[in-house]
Amino acid sequence: MPEVQLAAVTIRSHGRKLARFHMHDWIILVLLGIIDIILNVIEPFHRFVGKDMLADLRYPMKSNTVPFWAVPLIAILLPILIIIGLYFKRKNVYDLHNAILGLLFSVLITGVLTDAIKDAVGRPRPDFFWRCFPDGIDHYNNFTTSVICHGDKSVIKEGHKSFPSGHSSWSFAGLGFLSWYLSGKIKVFDRRGHIAKLCIILFPLLCAALIAISRVDDYWHHWQDVFTGGSIGLVVSLICYLQFFPAPYEADGWGPHAYFQALAETINPPVPSDVVNTPNTRPVEIETFYVASERPNRLPSRGSTPNYNDMEAGVGYRR
Repeated sequence: MPEVQLAAVTIRSHGRKLARFHMHDWIILVLLGIIDIILNVIEPFHRFVGKDMLADLRYPMKSNTVPFWAVPLIAILLPILIIIGLYFKRKNVYDLHNAILGLLFSVLITGVLTDAIKDAVGRPRPDFFWRCFPDGIDHYNNFTTSVICHGDKSVIKEGHKSFPSGHSSWSFAGLGFLSWYLSGKIKVFDRRGHIAKLCIILFPLLCAALIAISRVDDYWHHWQDVFTGGSIGLVVSLICYLQFFPAPYEADGWGPHAYFQALAETINPPVPSDVVNTPNTRPVEIETFYVASERPNRLPSRGSTPNYNDMEAGVGYRR
């Protein structure tokens, strides 16, 4: 199906207008970042940990296979670089802006949900014993058998943030969004059976899965933590993607909603109210704009509409 393009949709021509239109979205994005920082500063709930519960919490303390600082680089910066690369190819600022905005919303909403649940649940990590008793000498309350920790307070605080996994949720939020984005761009679901396209969109998900698995291998998380975290990130990424883009399997899945709205306004410009309300005015002829669809028994698609070549050239299809 041929893709209809506007004459010039660059940062210079439409960037400022687009940023002003989404100013409130960027403000909310900043607020989400502030909330996430606060959630990381506050003390999480210290769930009861008794002597008999430590059998599953004695795993050794290990360093991170994937450091904390590497997650934003993989889940945010890498997708942004790919999105910018596609912008230089297509020159579509609607796609650039909405993709980056959707990606950041996906990651920050996921971060707020993940850290809020972490603080509320307070599940101990698999290596909690060594966080609580770094010298290996354990102490318990004589009445409740609750642990009496004497380790570093910041290490113990981090030990109560096992559920869900932040590495997993952030990775699936960012790389999951990238996977949805690429599936629309390369038209994975065009019913032509190109498995190579499917491999391309599954690769980001594989990277996210490996990051999640590393959290279990490092004994920082239980398997339920990474499964839940990954599910949160993937679901939020899909919701945020559909907020700005059509579903990848749709004929218009290659571009954002805002782009097609601008295209429709170009083909069918809005009629001024003073013209419509003027007496003895000849009724305005309606120009029909067909929305693309490759499904049977629906409206004609862009590629099958007889007069669509004229519409691409700026000539309306009059009825």
